[in-house]
Amino acid sequence: MMEKYGKKIGVFDSGLGGLYIARAVRASLPQYDYVYLGDTLNVPYGGRSLETIYQLSEAAIRFLFEEQDCDLVVIGCNTASVTALRKLQREFLPQNYPDRRILGVIVPTLESATELGATQIGLIATEYTVRSEIYDEEIVKITPRAKIYGQPTPLLVPLIENSGEKYLDMVLEDYLTPLIEKGLDSLILGCTHYISIKDHVRELTRHRVRVLSQDEIIPPKLKDYLSRHPEIEERLTQNGTFQCFATDVNPSYIRNVEKLMGKDMPISKAVYDFS
Repeated sequence: MMEKYGKKIGVFDSGLGGLYIARAVRASLPQYDYVYLGDTLNVPYGGRSLETIYQLSEAAIRFLFEEQDCDLVVIGCNTASVTALRKLQREFLPQNYPDRRILGVIVPTLESATELGATQIGLIATEYTVRSEIYDEEIVKITPRAKIYGQPTPLLVPLIENSGEKYLDMVLEDYLTPLIEKGLDSLILGCTHYISIKDHVRELTRHRVRVLSQDEIIPPKLKDYLSRHPEIEERLTQNGTFQCFATDVNPSYIRNVEKLMGKDMPISKAVYDFS
């Protein structure tokens, strides 16, 4: 296959959560051109098979590479990072797009935690992410002194998506109390949905632990990555544009995008083969 160089930065998530990361990256590095893709037709990924999650992730990456001329894609979805990232990096890229790059959110998050001196690290995430133990595996590679205490939080995403604010503090208290009692120094919000409740978490923990939110971590990590990889950075165009795509442009998604990005943000429907 002849390599066709892309010029944009893509951000991909199964739904809305990754848009928080895209917004934060754009605010930190406004000069570049961005494409956001939310696979709203197939959200959530958490209950699907490993094979299906990989197929959906690969299809989304192909769309960003081939249809949108992205040179670099950040997978903002923790579930896709857990399930598909390694295979995409080790097999899909070398065989199809050897000069392009796909980045996840898990390793940068753990790097940031250890750079801040964290050793007793709590993790709230979907049951799928916690049970995968990917955070446990990756932290050992960075520092064997650190320990991850994972807490599945299955009620949080439904509450966030369905405006269940009046129950949020009560549910968070139940999830966080056993973690705090372990003597944590840091707490990772291991799902991009949770970015929207980071202030709630900080208030409930009374700032006794450092709360690590991926929208605050990924922008400086991406900036550092580009500085260390000039062969990627020099191919990126710098017109300051931002495009938003979704596989299902529904009224709820439109409202959420307008809330995050402003009412002047157009949303286009992404059409591609999921198989």
